[in-house]
Amino acid sequence: MATPKRDPVRAHVIDALTSGYAHAALEDIVKDFPAGLRGAVPTGAPYSAWQLLEHIRLAQEDILAFSRNHDGTYKAPKWPDDYWPSAPEPPSAKAWDASVKAIQKDREAMAALVADPKQDLFTPFPWGEGQTLLREALLIVDHNSYHLGQMVVVRRLLGAWSA
Repeated sequence: MATPKRDPVRAHVIDALTSGYAHAALEDIVKDFPAGLRGAVPTGAPYSAWQLLEHIRLAQEDILAFSRNHDGTYKAPKWPDDYWPSAPEPPSAKAWDASVKAIQKDREAMAALVADPKQDLFTPFPWGEGQTLLREALLIVDHNSYHLGQMVVVRRLLGAWSA
């Protein structure tokens, strides 16, 4: 994603959305994650890597849908049921890769919204309660980095993290 050259705020937000900065990036965390461990919940941990990955996808998808709600059709998912997968294991071998790709796609879509100079970063959305595009983009950065850190801990506890 090309960052706007004349708007440093947009450029910084896009960089935060698409890079790891002070934490490991999604792509590094999921790379070579052993398939047999994706649904394992380490002793003392509340979630498996799959649950964390899917939660990131579901929450980010919701934030993006809310941010795009220009037609007024957005309906908030039910918390917490619609934000977390019910099972610790992926439902299929392809589900992990599909989730990663969906996260990347939606992350790029949010970055494109931020990059669009027609999109106001600071004016509250008429359909929200004070939320702005900047706030929603930073919410994705904050939320994803928090749960990506948890995924690193899960990998370490499972003995599958060497970085």
